[in-house]
Amino acid sequence: MSPRSRLKWLFSCILLTLAVYTGWASTRQPVLQWTGMTHGTDRYWTIATMLDAYFGFLTFYVWVFYKEPRWLARIGWFVAIMLFGNMAMSAYVLRQLSRLKPGEPATAILAARNV
Repeated sequence: MSPRSRLKWLFSCILLTLAVYTGWASTRQPVLQWTGMTHGTDRYWTIATMLDAYFGFLTFYVWVFYKEPRWLARIGWFVAIMLFGNMAMSAYVLRQLSRLKPGEPATAILAARNV
């Protein structure tokens, strides 16, 4: 399976899972009635929020996986992102930005792989 096909499969699964779970949670409780984790019925939207967050982390990690050529770095960043979420993601972007040469545009970090 080509990398492009794997990405299509991964993001199709993410989209389908989020759409199905969000639709199902909507039949249990209207989203505007969600009060956080203070009531038992709120678990549907709490779970939907967690799914959305972790799929977002996974989406960001796909970029990290592309950029990092070494498996140890890939594994380390995966663990950090899954444990610390947006804090680890921000640290990764700051690390990438610090590697830019003077005058190099920030867009240079998007597609260039690390060496």
